[in-house]
Amino acid sequence: MRRLILGAVLIALVLVGGTAFRVWQVARIDDYAKADAIVVLGAAQYSGTPSTVFEARLDQAYHLFQAGVAPRVITVGGKQDGDLYTEAASGKNYLEARGIPADKILAVETGSDTLRSIEAVATAMIARDMSSAVLVSDPWHSLRTRTMARDAGLDAWTAPTRTGPAVYTRESQAHGILRETGALLWYQLTHFSSDFKYSAGQ
Repeated sequence: MRRLILGAVLIALVLVGGTAFRVWQVARIDDYAKADAIVVLGAAQYSGTPSTVFEARLDQAYHLFQAGVAPRVITVGGKQDGDLYTEAASGKNYLEARGIPADKILAVETGSDTLRSIEAVATAMIARDMSSAVLVSDPWHSLRTRTMARDAGLDAWTAPTRTGPAVYTRESQAHGILRETGALLWYQLTHFSSDFKYSAGQ
């Protein structure tokens, strides 16, 4: 019985440790390969003004667009009760203000968590004959978003932001890795949403 318990503990440690390592490893990847679209995962916004977390993601998407990584940017995210703007609309307005033409930005105004957002983006892209996406979020969020996007039928890779609250301190980095390790293991086990929106640092 002791051996069984010890074996189970060791397997759990290897599984959690291995997943955490992969979260950290993929967080370090910046893939600027050409894609059909740059997809910006939503975050909090306040009456149309992106939070610092969201702004960092949008700025990264702007730089990718300017570098010619993709001809279109997709913003995604719904809104909370009482909000005047969706995250997608707030993101689109921000990018337009920075100079990206409105017809180059698609706002997918739905999604209350990462999984629902990715599924909504995949549906919108496939309907428009787009199949490849470079995903923009916080570094620690990269592996989970990439996994979900590929499961949804997209050819996806990541180019996360390197600025913003999620990467300011070692504490925020450790929190992000631990959080995403648990969220990714839950998704891989159930293929359901973890039922909370990615909001670290928002």
